[in-house]
Amino acid sequence: MSHPSIHARTDPAKPALIVAETGETITFGELDARSNRAAQLFRARGLVAGDTIALMLENTPEFYDIAWGAQRSGLFFVCISTKLTAPELAYIIADSGAKLLIVSASLAGIAGTDAGGLRFSVGGAVPGWDVWENAVAAMPATPIPDERAGIDMLYSSGTTGRPKGVRVALPEDPDITAATVLMMLARGLYGLGPDSIYLSPAPLYHAAPLRWSMTVQRLGGTVVMLQHFDPDTALAAIERYRINASQWVPTHFVRMLKLDAAARAAHDLSSLKVAIHAAAPCPVPVKEAMIDWWGPVLYEYYAGSEGNGLTTIDSAQWLEHKGSVGKAAYGVLHICGEDGVELPAGEEGLVYFEGGGAFEYHNDPAKTAEARNALGWSTLGDIGRIDADGYLYLTDRKSFMIISGGVNIYPQEIENRLITHPRVADVAVIGAPCPEMGERVVAVVQPVDMAEAGDALAAELTAWCRAELSGVKTPRQIDFSAELPRHATGKLYKRLLRDQYWGEMNAGIV
Repeated sequence: MSHPSIHARTDPAKPALIVAETGETITFGELDARSNRAAQLFRARGLVAGDTIALMLENTPEFYDIAWGAQRSGLFFVCISTKLTAPELAYIIADSGAKLLIVSASLAGIAGTDAGGLRFSVGGAVPGWDVWENAVAAMPATPIPDERAGIDMLYSSGTTGRPKGVRVALPEDPDITAATVLMMLARGLYGLGPDSIYLSPAPLYHAAPLRWSMTVQRLGGTVVMLQHFDPDTALAAIERYRINASQWVPTHFVRMLKLDAAARAAHDLSSLKVAIHAAAPCPVPVKEAMIDWWGPVLYEYYAGSEGNGLTTIDSAQWLEHKGSVGKAAYGVLHICGEDGVELPAGEEGLVYFEGGGAFEYHNDPAKTAEARNALGWSTLGDIGRIDADGYLYLTDRKSFMIISGGVNIYPQEIENRLITHPRVADVAVIGAPCPEMGERVVAVVQPVDMAEAGDALAAELTAWCRAELSGVKTPRQIDFSAELPRHATGKLYKRLLRDQYWGEMNAGIV
């Protein structure tokens, strides 16, 4: 049993949340009162256990007020990316069945400004909307009488199509303080607890930052939240707040490693004992460089919002199994071929988990069924292999595979090579239409300096690839972009890039 409400009674003055850039601090006592007011407001507006709310907020303290208020009200809370368009937002609100919407005032234009439904703005007034801060201020700071554990309902980032809502049942135990699987993993795998000072640099609407930071608060630790990721700001926060635990994605590592040597050496990082990373595969040279810099404090895991399984690996294990995302810590790993038959060690196929958490894709029984095989094992759609020691290696997502001249090509390997070039800030590799081969390999590169984009850099990058990759994997075309459509959590919206190239073909341009 553990919950911010318990810590509010035992240590009310302890910081539950610190905003890294400003130093604004919310204590456990304050978080308890603020989340109680949120829960009271939900009940006052007619919401009952099992109902759904949606929120689209930047990283702001109110995010935790709302999430914990929903958790102690028995609600499903849908956390929506601030990068979505109005149609994408409207789709998620309608699909989730949200009865109440809370949006940053600066983003209200995306959500529409009509007064229909229960709508609240945070951080400013919006015509026809209620102001969240005013509404909760009128509520009592005491618990609602019918507290019941709620849970998040998150949507996939939609990298290959429309976002999918991942829905699990409300916890069987209604006690809001009941232990969760993530709490046990956080304590057992990473030693997180009341002494943790945890840096969360990514947007809270994503599963990992939301769930792990709330878990730290459950355990009585302090969350230091970055409003926006910046490599210098992140390093400064580690030193300023004596951060001892943190969570990252590989693009954070790449951006920090691109800093010059003086900037990287400017901050004392000795307090950092645990640096967890996930969300996307980390190129081997990038992780090697991070371990050389930070020491053996990197801990990687592989999982999805679906919560169907988890693999983990620490730095020492990784150095013995470079490129692996670890061994199963929750659920049993299997690799299966296209025919559903399990494959032996070393062979590539779809990655399945057996015995992990149950989930469904909201309003999409076909997608739910597609994620399971005849034995009931579930997959996130990733391709990989397991070595003789039980370590999983991810190849790529099945949906990203390029088929050129009948050869299967996985973009991740090519991206991992290109991102290590000193003049590359970001890269996406996709399959574009090719009349002769079906698809051709195209690399879309974001240079460190856009002024360098051109034929000379393209030729240099082609040679860089050829030095380590076979000819069939070397991009046939390298295009440049000032910015890639990357989710703030590190995932690429590859479907947007693919649509550009395939749309050109359909329009007769290619």
